[in-house]
Amino acid sequence: MLMNMKELLEVADEHHFAVPAFNAGCSQILKAAIETAEAKHAPVIIEVHPDELEFQGDAFITHCVKAANDTRVPVVIHLDHGSSYGQIERAIRAGYTSVMIDASRCSFEENIAITKRVADFVHPLGVSVEAELGTIGIMGNSAEEGTKEITYTIPSEAEEFVKRTGVDTLAVGIGTAHGLYPEGYIPKLRLDILREIKAAVNIPLVLHGGSGNPDEEVAEAVKLGINKVNISSDIKDPFYRQVRKTLEDQTLREPNVIYADAIEVMKKVMGQKMDLLGCTDMAGRYHL
Repeated sequence: MLMNMKELLEVADEHHFAVPAFNAGCSQILKAAIETAEAKHAPVIIEVHPDELEFQGDAFITHCVKAANDTRVPVVIHLDHGSSYGQIERAIRAGYTSVMIDASRCSFEENIAITKRVADFVHPLGVSVEAELGTIGIMGNSAEEGTKEITYTIPSEAEEFVKRTGVDTLAVGIGTAHGLYPEGYIPKLRLDILREIKAAVNIPLVLHGGSGNPDEEVAEAVKLGINKVNISSDIKDPFYRQVRKTLEDQTLREPNVIYADAIEVMKKVMGQKMDLLGCTDMAGRYHL
């Protein structure tokens, strides 16, 4: 069942679990995410980045909406890292139920002004808004937004930001990065900062750069108030590794044959993430 992010994460916040947001840049990832959510009886967020939307076209969002409405588990269709008002408008027309406006690299006041404008525009349409305060790092193998220098979210600024913008969810900078971490690199989440942010604001918090972090840290972040975790590289890497392995048989031509094993490999990872975030069997918490 199609929902917006505010509705979805209010339940997650109340019952202390998080929902995975899988970057679905193609129909194979969408298929895997929906089927895994059904099997796990779990809510799920389908994220499509503006670059992915440009590649797939607006009709892909129509496909996502149809898939969401055809299932009995809660599903959100979310614009990941929208960076302009035009991208937000396109997302609304295409059928997204939630949008992110990322003005985190602007000044604090500019971020507030841009985010509030988006919130004022989309809230009357029943669409929820995610923003970012602080910055997420970026590794060399990621196509997502990020900066080389991580800026940690200041709890007092988070409180002011939420009050002045009316945003529904907030992505916070606590030490994560987009992409896969290099071998030997051990990320360290600033859970002390997360604890202070959660005490200062009354909305669900989001962890970007959720791939590659130690499971125990992610689980602890959920306990401390993270209700949405963005996951991209952790599902795409095993998916395409399996595709490459399958294509060693150079006689294969049919997509349903080429992608079948890769989808199953990806579904296994998705299921593990749902278990880790505590959302397995939580679909029943929603009144659908």
